[in-house]
Amino acid sequence: MNVVDPAEAPSAWGTARSKTVTWWDPAATSSMSVGRTGLEFMQALISGEGPLAPIAMLIGMRAVEVEMGRVVFEVDPDESVYNPLGLVHGGLLCTLADSVAGCAVHTTLGAGVGYTSIDITVNYLRPVTLESGRLRAIGVVTKPGRKVALASVEIHDSADKLVATASSNCLIIPLA
Repeated sequence: MNVVDPAEAPSAWGTARSKTVTWWDPAATSSMSVGRTGLEFMQALISGEGPLAPIAMLIGMRAVEVEMGRVVFEVDPDESVYNPLGLVHGGLLCTLADSVAGCAVHTTLGAGVGYTSIDITVNYLRPVTLESGRLRAIGVVTKPGRKVALASVEIHDSADKLVATASSNCLIIPLA
């Protein structure tokens, strides 16, 4: 990949932009799960008791609602997540969907139990741009389980238009 010094870029490219990302040691976040159920852990994160995961800080997503088997995250996409065609990259929506699906599953788990995604299927229904505004992703557990759990996701734009759906299977694992 060819990286161009902004001072040497053609004027047709416009003004260079930058973005600073700050995050905390992920161990500070994961240590909050010790002795808590998944729901208690998610409630602690949403209340600001500890730092968000680095991926949340990177793309600017935040949990805004949490209850047993259901979570809601929001993100305000910016140009840094655009693809070469001038649209929000599908990877942002996939990351958002994977996060809300997994966190919804996490709310159903007891203390000392975690999860990891086995798979995710995302259906992109309409293009997303800055004009789409804030994205709201709702993750709901459709089948809890002791070994595998299933969650479904809907992502809506600021006009409440459905822009993507997803489904994910999560493997339930003991935390060491």
